[in-house]
Amino acid sequence: MEGALHSIRLKHLLHLAAFSKPSNTQFLFGRLRPFCTVRCSSSSSSSSAATVVSGGRNRRPSSTPTSTSDREAIRAIRIKKVQDLRSKGLDPYAYKWERTHTANQLQEIYRDLGNGEESTSESDHVSIAGRIVARRAFGKLAFLTLRDDSGTIQLYCEKERLLNDQFEHLKTLVDIGDILGARGSIKRTEKGELSVCVTSFSILTKSLLPLPDKYHGLTDVDKRYRQRYVDMIANPEVADVFRKRAKIISEIRKAVESAGFIEVETPVLQGAAGGAEARPFITYHNSLGQDLYLRIATELHLKRMLNHNYWQPTFVLDYPLQVSPLAKPHRRHAGLTERFELFVCGREMANAFSELTDPLDQRERLEEQVRQHNNKKAAGLVSEKSDTEDKSKKVDGDDDDDAYDVTLDEDFLTALEYGMPPASGMGLGIDRLVMLLTNSASIRDVIAFPVLKTTP
Repeated sequence: MEGALHSIRLKHLLHLAAFSKPSNTQFLFGRLRPFCTVRCSSSSSSSSAATVVSGGRNRRPSSTPTSTSDREAIRAIRIKKVQDLRSKGLDPYAYKWERTHTANQLQEIYRDLGNGEESTSESDHVSIAGRIVARRAFGKLAFLTLRDDSGTIQLYCEKERLLNDQFEHLKTLVDIGDILGARGSIKRTEKGELSVCVTSFSILTKSLLPLPDKYHGLTDVDKRYRQRYVDMIANPEVADVFRKRAKIISEIRKAVESAGFIEVETPVLQGAAGGAEARPFITYHNSLGQDLYLRIATELHLKRMLNHNYWQPTFVLDYPLQVSPLAKPHRRHAGLTERFELFVCGREMANAFSELTDPLDQRERLEEQVRQHNNKKAAGLVSEKSDTEDKSKKVDGDDDDDAYDVTLDEDFLTALEYGMPPASGMGLGIDRLVMLLTNSASIRDVIAFPVLKTTP
């Protein structure tokens, strides 16, 4: 009965997603991250470069897309705003924000609130966070459109409601694309727009680059694929596709598990190319000292499982390779970062840290890494060892083949400049956890097909 229910839900999702004949489709299973990583459902609304550079804030954007020179001018202006925020004792890249509701939840909870009505009870004070995608300012009143992962809601900002110089900060330091946290009461305007009457706000992430303007959006197909993070902001329907895809995968997984399937992880790299007539991708494994081949088909390893009484059908779950970004500097102890590792029975189980969201700090750190590596190369510390070198002086872990080039990941740095919300991340070592729970001596004991050097 449970399997039938999963099948019905799966068919419903497939219908909603309008997928037809998904044959020969390979699914990579992954996990969606919550709000505190990337807000990918923002609408495409931003003032053009010409508007910002000329000082106008509420004019209609020009009829031409933002040029490279305009983007650099806007970036310089926003970097100056980052400096201004810090000079005022404000952190433009916050560590966290406690929110009570999403935009969609507020729209649902207060759907019966009448035009012109305001709910002022203590229980109706809310906290919300998201990216600013539109703004209008008129004297002592400003309207901002905030978008989070669920939808949009208006921020109603009156000078009298905000403390100290917050209204001036809102007018001069907040731009479209910034990620804000706001607190306040709920009101529906005379025109029927549900709004948060802001009593306090905080810039969680200062965006350095302008978003695509709402009249042109992001239409370059190649750029959409290369800068998917911008694509999902400019084209909300793109993010919806990925959400549907994740739900479909989730339902497929539930349906398959309820039918008695077992999960098997097959190796991505193999010692021999085989399983299909296709030209293999070849790479070199430095530690093993041999060529490895990107798998062409998974059937061979799945069939190997049948040799040990795994008779039930199986499906493949592939984990993508993830490289952890640098951690945030510690907020109280200079020279340290906000990071911890979990060890159980002498084995590392997890690695967690606050993600660095300051693009300028991130660039400086990466540039320093490149500089140090290049200095090492120039000094000959990573060059090929001579035959007469005293091998006994070699330090454990030294790599004899480190004479490679290190370059900056400019695309990653560009993504940060569009603004990354405060986030923390944890990488859990599933294989090591299984080692602990099964009392296995080696990690190879819990991996069905570990990578080994090919026997001659």
